[in-house]
Amino acid sequence: MDYKTIKERSCDSFVEKKSKFIGYICSVTTEQEAIGFINEIKQKHWDATHNVYAYILRDGQIKRYSDDGEPQGTAGIPALDVLQKEELTDVCVVVTRYFGGTMLGAGGLVRAYSHSVKIAVDSAQILNMTVCKVLTCEMDYSFHGKISYILPKYYIKTLSSDFGAEVILQLLIKSTRVESFLKEVTEITNGQVAPYEIEERYSDME
Repeated sequence: MDYKTIKERSCDSFVEKKSKFIGYICSVTTEQEAIGFINEIKQKHWDATHNVYAYILRDGQIKRYSDDGEPQGTAGIPALDVLQKEELTDVCVVVTRYFGGTMLGAGGLVRAYSHSVKIAVDSAQILNMTVCKVLTCEMDYSFHGKISYILPKYYIKTLSSDFGAEVILQLLIKSTRVESFLKEVTEITNGQVAPYEIEERYSDME
């Protein structure tokens, strides 16, 4: 099942009625990683009024959030809602608030926390993760040119190249393209080259 996540941590901030909101987002794969990131931001901003968080994990479809002292339903849930609307998973967000002296009201808080997460998401690089295969392709040097020529057609990434007694390529290809690729390799090499699968993994592929 394909999913969307982010490449690396990012942040952005804005000020609303003198309250400063800082939105942080980080890629995580376990609850331990999420909690570690939350605690890191809390330690960094130990003097903040609130450190609201939300995270979604593919592992068990875990979803958690905290209002961290804000009125119930005005912070954690809006933060989680943005992640869900952006269809992101394996991510954790923390929104730090420094109170500026002016009450925002329930509606204002919902908008502020939603906006904080949205600008954090927008500042991050989105990855569209899909099921891919890692193939090993062993061949005589005479076939290397033909094989290399068709790789871009299937948006294949070359992970490694070994030019020894023969050419050995490790290739990353989207699972849905494997059958067509193998068929063409068989045709252009008269069956003398037969790539084989060594691993399945998720990767950001076109």
